[in-house]
Amino acid sequence: MEAEEMVGAVEKVLKSKERGFVESVDLNLKLKNIDMKQPKSRINVDVILPKKFSEPKIGVFASGEIALKAKEAGAEVIDPEELKSMDKKKARTMVNNYDFFVADASIMPLVGRSLGTILGPRGKMPDPIPHGVDPVQLLSRLKRTVKVRSKTTALWVNIGRKDMDAKDIAENAAAVLKAIESHLERGWQNIGSIYMKTTMGPAVKVV
Repeated sequence: MEAEEMVGAVEKVLKSKERGFVESVDLNLKLKNIDMKQPKSRINVDVILPKKFSEPKIGVFASGEIALKAKEAGAEVIDPEELKSMDKKKARTMVNNYDFFVADASIMPLVGRSLGTILGPRGKMPDPIPHGVDPVQLLSRLKRTVKVRSKTTALWVNIGRKDMDAKDIAENAAAVLKAIESHLERGWQNIGSIYMKTTMGPAVKVV
């Protein structure tokens, strides 16, 4: 489904009653004819959105020059030395505090040993930063990324804010749908319905 086909639905969504805050705009999909008990059927995909609308919190495991560049790019740096003595309670709190992680490739083994059992189940294992590579480009991509995760046939994905242009929201919706469709065994035939709504507004049927 192309963005142009969804603009009308987005415009209806944006006409919902005004609230005392800027509501999120969410996409809701209901899958069909798919056995979610099978691990291969579960949705686990990161989608790079055409239009940025939020500022995800990114943690960077690094030191030295990579750490300096990451700080300049607006990320929060986590000293690798902290991992060596971090208890599980503190580790879980830290992991839950960030949307994404990246790490200097040279310390990925340390991150895996220290936090792998916490990061893995949450789908938050860091993207590695190879030696000599500027982390800014990777961080910029992550700032436009949304995680789509589901072990059930119902999916909810945040695709924008109510103060955005309808065409921009539709572009984000199209990107998410394309990514999900490509991960389904039978593509569009596995999608039963698509709705869109603001945080507190009524659901508008797209398909």
